[in-house]
Amino acid sequence: MNDEFFIQRCFDLARLGLGSVSPNPMVGAVLVREGKIIGEGWHQHWGAAHAEVNCLRSVSPENQHLIPYSTLFCNLEPCAHFGKTPPCTDLILAQKIPRVVVSNTDPNPLVAGKGLAKLKKAGVEIKQGVLEEEGRWLNRAFFTWINKRRPHVILKWAQTADGFLGKKHTHTAISSPAALRLVHRWRSACDAILVGTNTALFDNPRLDVRHYFGKKPLRLVLDTHGKIPSSHHFFDDSTETWIYGSLLNGASFSRTKFIPSEGKILIPNILEVLKIADHAILMVEGGANLLNQFLESGYWDEIRVLQNELFLGEGVNAPRLPANAIVKEQFQVRQDKVCIFTR
Repeated sequence: MNDEFFIQRCFDLARLGLGSVSPNPMVGAVLVREGKIIGEGWHQHWGAAHAEVNCLRSVSPENQHLIPYSTLFCNLEPCAHFGKTPPCTDLILAQKIPRVVVSNTDPNPLVAGKGLAKLKKAGVEIKQGVLEEEGRWLNRAFFTWINKRRPHVILKWAQTADGFLGKKHTHTAISSPAALRLVHRWRSACDAILVGTNTALFDNPRLDVRHYFGKKPLRLVLDTHGKIPSSHHFFDDSTETWIYGSLLNGASFSRTKFIPSEGKILIPNILEVLKIADHAILMVEGGANLLNQFLESGYWDEIRVLQNELFLGEGVNAPRLPANAIVKEQFQVRQDKVCIFTR
């Protein structure tokens, strides 16, 4: 078995942290002796033990003596600084692991090659760049968070076969139940979901994960003119919610925050507030005006489009894909075609 095989296993383990580790990266680690895995682990929760720690803890007592003769595989460079946990490089050196193979170097300036350099200086054999592109795609949100210093922005919409988001001023169900479950899976991996006033007003969405499982993302809605009725789901105080608008008269909330806003709400301001709160992944779910604002301003990293076989004939036009959008993935979910675009 080659290095790519075990790095792929690291990816599989890392994905188990999806929705639980942000704004940290998803990381998996595998310890191998003569082609046999003797330990593996992943970063399970933000602030908890890193993948390398969990991997070494998993080694059975009868295999402990093999650690100094094994190779450690990790999809991201081991850290070399004190954060919420001690440096993983110190643990690797203490365990006398002779060889380390990684997919990506860590873009965090606190690491950024320092971990690998420290190990190499101590005599550890280093191999890097194994399945590098796949590793970067896995942790694309983390790379955005570090390199662009803002949340990773995903624009998502469902459209009919003839290019409409729905009928005007009314809720129009487009996606199949299977596709809806996929969307809820996406939500569980995000830190925040944003919708505009009309989407909140006419669709009355819950923006939850009731058709999947996992964490409930922060709900954000723009309602500067107070158009959304208090009976709508956004005011149910069931989960953390930020509303750009004025507090309802006589209302009392514990998990709902009102952000006073005058004039046009600027996208950079929204992203900055999310950044301060450590919300690293934002999905914008509509409506058309809000999606187009993100597209026109260039604040997007991914676009996810679900196209159903339904024909409407007229309605609200779906946004036009930017010229620099590149198809990264596409697949079918029952009668919905799913396309994921990146730059």
